[in-house]
Amino acid sequence: MKSYSTFGETSFLQKVRYLDFYLLISIMLLGVISILAMYSTDISDGNFYHSFNHAIRFGVFFVFMVILSFVNIKYYFSLSFPFYVLVLILLVAATFFGTAVSGSQRWINLYFLNLQPSELMKIAIIVFLARYYHRVQPDAVNTIKKFIIPFVILIIPILLVLSQPDLGTSVLIALSGIAVIWLAGINIKYIVYSFLALVISFPFVISMLKPYQKLRILTFINPDRDPLGAGYQIIQSKIAVGSGGLTGKGFLKGTQGYLDFLPEKHTDFIFTLFSEEFGFVGSVLLLILYVIIIFRILIIGSNSRNYFGKFFCYGFGISIFFYISVNMLMVLGMLPIVGSPLPIMSYGGSSMLSVMIALGIVMSTRIYSREIIN
Repeated sequence: MKSYSTFGETSFLQKVRYLDFYLLISIMLLGVISILAMYSTDISDGNFYHSFNHAIRFGVFFVFMVILSFVNIKYYFSLSFPFYVLVLILLVAATFFGTAVSGSQRWINLYFLNLQPSELMKIAIIVFLARYYHRVQPDAVNTIKKFIIPFVILIIPILLVLSQPDLGTSVLIALSGIAVIWLAGINIKYIVYSFLALVISFPFVISMLKPYQKLRILTFINPDRDPLGAGYQIIQSKIAVGSGGLTGKGFLKGTQGYLDFLPEKHTDFIFTLFSEEFGFVGSVLLLILYVIIIFRILIIGSNSRNYFGKFFCYGFGISIFFYISVNMLMVLGMLPIVGSPLPIMSYGGSSMLSVMIALGIVMSTRIYSREIIN
């Protein structure tokens, strides 16, 4: 396989040949499924606002992803630090001057899109740490200096996101960063020590949580303590998933979603609506589609000749697994409700944009798999 650095007609056609069409087709299938699921969320009120916007965003961001695929992986390497700093500035702007919704100040109004910088930070942290560890020798990874720098890089956005407040996204940013640090070869003892420190500080952390966050934890432990209040959402979610049975009730025939018993069905709880309509079989097929996407991302990473591409693909592949797991465990009542969207499926421009940017970098890693980055 050859790498190309020009955008002439011949080289462009050859780049198209090196696209991962298994990954592209899987993304397109997931996009179509998400549009149909979003249409189902709108059928009860008949205005189709969410499904129309979701379809437009998927189409635009998919094209954007393909365009990013043709950009040489070297440019993403060189722009990783400015990208991290830019997102960090946007995060500060959102924290102090952003648009407040339901007590949280996480968004910047760009008129055509309410941008949530914390979603972009999930990708920016992976890109930055992938570049950082690209030049770190394996025997130097566990030195104090090489450990402190990525820790500071990771903790700053986490603290900013926590102050918004957004516990769920801060956890996912932490997991994304830790995934790259672990892949770089950090000694497992540091992870164990960090986990022990977290356990010891847990009572202090609980005392610092907002009242609604404490309520979510109590609701997770016992949803029936307030079935018509804090526990209503998760109870209705489990009813919807259980009522889907083996093959589901059928497209547009989900009673929990159609009769509006299920809150936030177009965002964090889109899997619940999908599971009610398509049942266990449909849910397994959706999971298989996600598995294919993750598998292709990891394969692309394994074939890359530069460590930047490897670290990014491996880190993003693991992060996607975390995003999916947290969302599905949350709607099944196995984790507290933390506000974690399901990649591409959930309604939200910032989440889809960040995922598509990451997939564009993954595809660039595929096209320029033999590119050497010094």
